[in-house]
Amino acid sequence: MTRHDSITQARIDLTAALRWASRHGFSEGICNHFSMVVPGHDDRFLINPQGLHWSEITPADIVMTDATGRIIEGRHPVEPTAFYIHGRIHLGNPTAKVVLHTHMPYATALTTLQDGKLEMCTQNAFRYHQRIGYDEVYNGLVLDNEEGDRICRAMGDKPVMFLRNHGVIVAGKTVAQAYDDLYYLERAAMVQVMAMQTGRPLEIIPTQILERTARQMAGESQQIDYHFAALKRLLDRDEPGWDRLT
Repeated sequence: MTRHDSITQARIDLTAALRWASRHGFSEGICNHFSMVVPGHDDRFLINPQGLHWSEITPADIVMTDATGRIIEGRHPVEPTAFYIHGRIHLGNPTAKVVLHTHMPYATALTTLQDGKLEMCTQNAFRYHQRIGYDEVYNGLVLDNEEGDRICRAMGDKPVMFLRNHGVIVAGKTVAQAYDDLYYLERAAMVQVMAMQTGRPLEIIPTQILERTARQMAGESQQIDYHFAALKRLLDRDEPGWDRLT
């Protein structure tokens, strides 16, 4: 396996997540963004550019910006709402090294329901027990620091947030961790929506059991890295050139 410096590896990992988000059906046109704090530079961020479909992005396309949104490295512009959401969360929450924002369909469907939330009714949902924040205010497009800061405050220390009538945000320490949470969040939401369509009540698991199961899942954190490594191997097999650096 080729060894890369940490910033190059960050570009590669973001690209892998973006490409797989497209393959998993999490993308929406050319909208939404994945970002990461530049390793060793807490005031700089890597983010996908404006105008490119996630399925065509390579590490060479990933843009580096500073804390004001000024492009430091990159051949493409960055869409304004990207920085106001991602930049403000990165600056306001030091633990949010990676921030993924999507309008993926099943999780977003839950944000459109009155009092909609991820219910503790499936095993995949249990990993999110007490890890989800809910922003109940929709204020239109995020086009200023004030709204970005409000979203950051609403998220607090939660790694996952449901944005009312909008979509979801997932944060993590690594791209692998954040993408694993994003993937299983949509799977849990999908099963819940399908179950709700039957018109029958959901079976909510007792708190004691779901807390124990959540701890068991946290103890198998090696699955996160195995999952992301497998996704990159599949990109190597199916999409040669996805990781080009020029």
